[in-house]
Amino acid sequence: MPFSPFTLAGLQLPNRLVMAPMTRSRAYVDGIPSSLTALYYAQRASAGLIITEGVQPSQAGKGYMNTPGLHTDEQVAGWREVTDAVHAAGGRIFAQIMHAGRIGHPDNTGALPFGPSAVRPAGQIFTPTGLQDYQTPLELTTAQVESTVQDFADAAARAVEAGFDGVELHGANGYLIQQFLSQNANLRDDHFGGSPENRIRFAVETTRAVVDRIGASRVGIRLSPGNGAGDLVEDDMHEIYPALVSELAALDLGYLHLVASSSEELNQEIQTLWPNALIVNDPSIDAPVERVTRWLERGADLVSLGQSFLANPDLPLRLRLGAELNQADFSSAFGGDHRGYTDYPVLTLHSV
Repeated sequence: MPFSPFTLAGLQLPNRLVMAPMTRSRAYVDGIPSSLTALYYAQRASAGLIITEGVQPSQAGKGYMNTPGLHTDEQVAGWREVTDAVHAAGGRIFAQIMHAGRIGHPDNTGALPFGPSAVRPAGQIFTPTGLQDYQTPLELTTAQVESTVQDFADAAARAVEAGFDGVELHGANGYLIQQFLSQNANLRDDHFGGSPENRIRFAVETTRAVVDRIGASRVGIRLSPGNGAGDLVEDDMHEIYPALVSELAALDLGYLHLVASSSEELNQEIQTLWPNALIVNDPSIDAPVERVTRWLERGADLVSLGQSFLANPDLPLRLRLGAELNQADFSSAFGGDHRGYTDYPVLTLHSV
C-alpha cells in the first residue's frame, strides 16, 4: 500500500510517501536558495511528493537565519533551478509558504516581528550572535492583516512562476496562521480575534486568496491542532479546528496536511470532515513503515516523513527493500554546507 500510486488533484504520484517540510537554513542572506538546494531536493525526487522547507512570502514573514523567500525575482529564479532539477529527476514538488509571525528577532530580519497581538512568546531563537530571547512583536493593524493575506497570494503566484507544482500554506507549528487561531497569541478585538469564528478568519481568507490566484487543486494547507510550538495555547482545539476544517473543505483544496494531535477523537473528526486528499504526519511513531501503514489503513491517502527523508535520499527504495536506514545527524540539520545536507549515502548495487 505505501508504494501504490495516487492521483493528487490531477498530479500523478508514484507512491504514498511525502517528504515533509523541514527547515534547513542554507539559503543565501538575500533569501535565494543556495547552490546546493537544487541537488538536495533532486536527490529526494523518488518521494511521491516533496514539500519544501518553509518559504517566507515577504521580508516581514522571515523568522530564522538563512531561510529562503518567494518575494523577489531573484528568489524566483533560484527556485526555478530547484524545480527544474526535481522535475528532471522525475519528481513532484510543492513550496510551503510560511510566515513566521511573532517567531523572529531583529538580528535575523532587521526589524521587530509582527504578530496578531503584541504578546511576547516564551523561549529563544538562534541569531548570528547566538541564542536570544524572543521580542514582543508589533501588532498587525487590520490593514496590515489584509495586506499579509495578499502577500501569501503573491508568493503563491511566484511559486507557480518558479515551476512548483503547487503550494502548501503553513498553518501549523506555532507560526502566523496558527497564531491567529490560538487563545494566547491572538487577543485582538477586531473581526480577526475573539470568537472561534473570528480567529479562523485569517486562515480562511488567506487560503481563499491563494485559491483565487492559482486554483484550488494547487493548494494544500498544514494544520497541527493543539501543537504548543511557539508558546501557543489551544485549549479549545475541539471547537476551533472542526470549524476551520469545515470552512476549508468548502474551498475544494488539493489536500489537507494534518499533524496528528494527541486527541484521537479530534483526528477522526477532522478526517470525517475533510472531503479531499489527506496527508498525515504522526511524530509519535518512530518507525517509518509502521507510521505509513497505520495511517493508510485508517484512511489517510498519503503519509509525510521528515528526518527519514532528510537522512535517506532514496527512502522509498530502502523501505521497499527493507534496507537499513541512515540516521539523521542533527548537528548539521540547521545551516552549514553540504555535510549533513547532500552527502547522505544512497544504496548501490553492492549494498542491496
